[in-house]
Amino acid sequence: MKMKTSRTFLDAIAHRRSYYALKNESPISDDAIREIVECTIKHVPSPFNSQSTRLVVLLGEHHQKVWELTKDVLRERIDPEKFAQTEQKINASFQSGYGTILYYEDQSVVRGLQEKFPSYADNFPIWSEQTNGMHQLTLWTALEDAGFGASIQHYNPLIDEVVAKEFEIHPDWKLRTQMPFGVPAAEPEEKTFEPLDKRLRFLK
Repeated sequence: MKMKTSRTFLDAIAHRRSYYALKNESPISDDAIREIVECTIKHVPSPFNSQSTRLVVLLGEHHQKVWELTKDVLRERIDPEKFAQTEQKINASFQSGYGTILYYEDQSVVRGLQEKFPSYADNFPIWSEQTNGMHQLTLWTALEDAGFGASIQHYNPLIDEVVAKEFEIHPDWKLRTQMPFGVPAAEPEEKTFEPLDKRLRFLK
């Protein structure tokens, strides 16, 4: 799939931000969203070409449901006064969007690699997380380049069980993060940066 954009790859990376105010609107068709997701899961690299990442794209009532479930779980765990603030945040920043992508790692794949390559057994769970992170960044950037805003959320493992039951998730799939997305309703906050010389060594 060829994205219609005038940005370079690095421009798109620099432009990617966390958007916490979303509208239930889409600048592209659902088929185009699917193309972006399929391109990502097909071409993002993984250790030993293990392809352990699993994605669940929730639109429409399914998108609404995952956030209703999240609120139900949190309502039982948070003081009522504090929950009101949490509920407002979920309503305006996540549930208000167009869709949600759930990122999973298939633990049966990780276990299979550990059994096949025991010398690297301790590393495969780490490498699994790394490939999942690459999927997150790739999709996040591609969706924003298509006109969406998005953010990364981590209500796992609190919601794992209810989400797995609702959407019939395979028991070997481990939830790693949730990505609500939609048309931005407001600009993101200003981003600050640590000095590059504190974070980078360039030797030649």
